[in-house]
Amino acid sequence: MRTLCNSVISLAWRSANGTSTDVCHWADGYPLNINVYISLLHTVFDLKDETLVLDEIDELIELMKKTWSTLGINKMIHNVCFTWLLFQQYVATAQTEQDLLCASLAMLSEVANDVGKSDREVTYIRILSSALFSIQDWIEKRLLNYRESFQKGMAGLMENLLPLALSTARILNEDISNLSAVQEKGELAMDTVENRVDYYIKSSMRNAFAKILENVAYSMDTELEQEATEALLQLAKETEEIAKEEKENFSPILKRWHPIAAGVAAMTLHDCYGVVLKQYLAGVSTLTNEAIKVLQRAGKLEKDLLQMVIEDSVDCDDGGKAIIREMVPYDVESIILSLIKTWVDEKLKRLRDCLNRAKDTETWNPKSKNEPFAQSAVEFVRLARETVDHFFEIPIDISDELVEDLADALEHLFQDYISFVGQCGSKQSYLPALPPLTRCSRGSRFLQLWRKATPCKVGTEDTPRGGTTDGNHPRPSTSRGTQRLYIRLNTLHYIYSHLHSLDKSLSLSPRQNSMPRNQIASNGRNFANSSSYFDHARVSIQAATQNVSEVAAYRLIFLDSNFVFYDGLYVGDVANARIRPTLRILKQNITFLCAILTDRAQPLAMKEVMRATFEAYLMVLLAGGSRRIFMRSDHEMIEEDFDSLKRVFFTCGEGLISEEVVEKEAETVEGVIGLMAQCTEQLVEDFSIVTCEVSGLGVIGSGQKLPMPPTTGRWNRADPNTILRVLCYRDDKTANHFLKKNFQLAKRR
Repeated sequence: MRTLCNSVISLAWRSANGTSTDVCHWADGYPLNINVYISLLHTVFDLKDETLVLDEIDELIELMKKTWSTLGINKMIHNVCFTWLLFQQYVATAQTEQDLLCASLAMLSEVANDVGKSDREVTYIRILSSALFSIQDWIEKRLLNYRESFQKGMAGLMENLLPLALSTARILNEDISNLSAVQEKGELAMDTVENRVDYYIKSSMRNAFAKILENVAYSMDTELEQEATEALLQLAKETEEIAKEEKENFSPILKRWHPIAAGVAAMTLHDCYGVVLKQYLAGVSTLTNEAIKVLQRAGKLEKDLLQMVIEDSVDCDDGGKAIIREMVPYDVESIILSLIKTWVDEKLKRLRDCLNRAKDTETWNPKSKNEPFAQSAVEFVRLARETVDHFFEIPIDISDELVEDLADALEHLFQDYISFVGQCGSKQSYLPALPPLTRCSRGSRFLQLWRKATPCKVGTEDTPRGGTTDGNHPRPSTSRGTQRLYIRLNTLHYIYSHLHSLDKSLSLSPRQNSMPRNQIASNGRNFANSSSYFDHARVSIQAATQNVSEVAAYRLIFLDSNFVFYDGLYVGDVANARIRPTLRILKQNITFLCAILTDRAQPLAMKEVMRATFEAYLMVLLAGGSRRIFMRSDHEMIEEDFDSLKRVFFTCGEGLISEEVVEKEAETVEGVIGLMAQCTEQLVEDFSIVTCEVSGLGVIGSGQKLPMPPTTGRWNRADPNTILRVLCYRDDKTANHFLKKNFQLAKRR
């Protein structure tokens, strides 16, 4: 042993140039000297239970101090080595003895005090950095994924590890002046304890989220939307569970070093799920039940996480506003709204396509005998009904604003379709041009030219063929064009009836915020005066129905029935051209009208036929051209004929037109017939008085002529032009003289 001892001393007792000195320099072998010293320090542990320190530890340490001069150890190095030893023993004994960890933390406090001194050597810095980095690496591997490292029931271990990790990080980042070793390690420097804990929380939350994401990643990659949806829903559920566990188990511990530990955890989980949600939505282009479920679940998750942030930030000066600003919102409501609008636009596009096809191809032929309306209307209403029904099947809380937007879009399309149905010209196109006032004879050149003229300004494609009478058997005269107008009327009423159903669905379906009907909606619709979403469409239908009914009636009377009415009635003389053939045709046409038109379309159509018939009768009496002559004695036959004409509407229109309405519409005609019953002298006197009153001339002086009254077309017995026309058709001496004198109208011959 003496020989061995001498050999060791000879090796250790040397100077820098190899000569012997009085100082032993075993420390020249760093880090061997440190390893030897740590081995010596390890003897303080009980061999039977290495988690225990011997009671004689103080005496042992005093003995070990005698090696300091040989090993080049001082108190500062001793403190570092002993800190490292305690920590290493804690790890080596399966982390079962927390007292070792507490002892390590206590020794680390001594190390921190040593580091604060100014006389620090490079070797000491290297020893200190090596030890602290080793400690930090081991601890942070667990703290950066503390949920995995500290399973249920072990969260309390963090209370001892965290202070050690934070103290280690503070010494490394703040107290060591020579940072070259730190920089070589490439560790993330944290300037505050709060930032370091923030780093641990975010890293652990990301690791925890990545772990649950691995379990659902396969389902999310599938092309089956149902499976991807279930994966997202499961991911949201497990994310919520992580947040709940974090708040209950780990946040109370972490809050000692971070004021809003739970808030940071919630924000991190929120961001992680947001990334996955964004990837999912990138593949969603239209609204589906699956997408709605995912978004609703994401909205609930976001709400819960946000509430977690708010509750954890109640003691903060800003109430957690800063951290909330860092959270990128999911904008679930905006995304759902966007998807709904896209979905609605797709549905509305189908309706627009249907409308455009109708404008190009609709023939106005009935779909069937039981469905006497346009095929395009059936398809259009079906698509609108599907849109409304499917809209309320969307699994979200429908707001009044969404309902209003849908209703407005539908109403706009309905109005467009209604306008298309109602575009069929005007009744004026079927009225014959008024012949000029004349007194020329029946065989005059004017009459020959008049007979060649077309009686109305319409095309010939739908002109009824064979429009003549055959004895007492007149032919039916409702043309194809008129029948198509009837189909238009049925179509308008078909749409009107379905608007009520759609309106009821929109009004009664549940929604998020029911808007009182006494408010004014965003589109300006005042619900105080209306309970309908389709008021404008209904008004459009009424206007279109009125126009189509008028056009159909005037076409039926002035075009289809022209050969027995305007062209045939009373031509030549009254007695031989009475109204009976006309009534037969009229009755047939009315019967046919009632057979084609739906019940709701019949009253207005019948009323318009009556009006057109009465106007045609007036034109026969007042503007029938030079082919007609009316004697005063003819008025009885004319009056009888008109009574028969009225009875047609009393009988054929029973239940459709009231007697009061017929009588009111007939007043004008009866007034004109009353004029025809007056003597010529009375007519001349009445004409003179009315003309002077209308023209403002007062009393006509001797030799003065009466002015020609304008033709207004609004016939009535008080109209001077009406009286003048009665005079023009009166073939007697007094009438001839008066007309020749005042208006240079030729005498009839």
